[in-house]
Amino acid sequence: MTCQRLAVLAATFASLMLSGAMAAAQINRPAPTAAPAPESTVNEAPKVPSSVSPDATGLAIDPKSYVIGPEDILKISIWREPDLSGAVGVRPDGKITRPLIGDVQAAGLTPERLSAQLREAYSEKVRNPEITIEVIQVNSKHYSITGGVNRPGMFPLVTPLTVFDALTLAGGFKDFANKGDVRIIRADGKSILHFNWTKYTKGDKKAREANILLEPGDTIVVKE
Repeated sequence: MTCQRLAVLAATFASLMLSGAMAAAQINRPAPTAAPAPESTVNEAPKVPSSVSPDATGLAIDPKSYVIGPEDILKISIWREPDLSGAVGVRPDGKITRPLIGDVQAAGLTPERLSAQLREAYSEKVRNPEITIEVIQVNSKHYSITGGVNRPGMFPLVTPLTVFDALTLAGGFKDFANKGDVRIIRADGKSILHFNWTKYTKGDKKAREANILLEPGDTIVVKE
């Protein structure tokens, strides 16, 4: 075997050894670790438990007339101040806590009025604060429908609503529902009112007078 052939074999063997080492290194290299999930921001809505149906969200709420109540969920937005913005639940005592200014009374105020109070409170901390407030979930005012309707459950009471409208929103009656004696039980559990759907749809005067506005905590019972 000539010296030239030995040199070629030696070079080939060295190349094979180098390739094997690189492959082993690639196999043994630890897998890249996944990037940690980003932490939640102050603007993320808190996971506040709610007993009302999902219909409580996405409602057209008038900021000039709706009165905020305990356990409602508000979205507070302050322009160019993300650290001061975010979702907050109204506590049972009617207050909310905000960065820099502490506790603020919210229950009993309209969103528009609360915005004005927050602007005043933040005016010493933020230059010309522009604040908007949305009610993103209504928990303080609701009514219930049970019995022979197609969609029983608990519903938010955001705007003035009559018994007839509430029954319509509940999908109407089941086949064997008693439309002639719909009962409305007031929140105190003592007052029971009656509504005759059949006579109402025929234009009966007394039935129309019985088509009352619902109050928070009312329960509509449709017998089957």
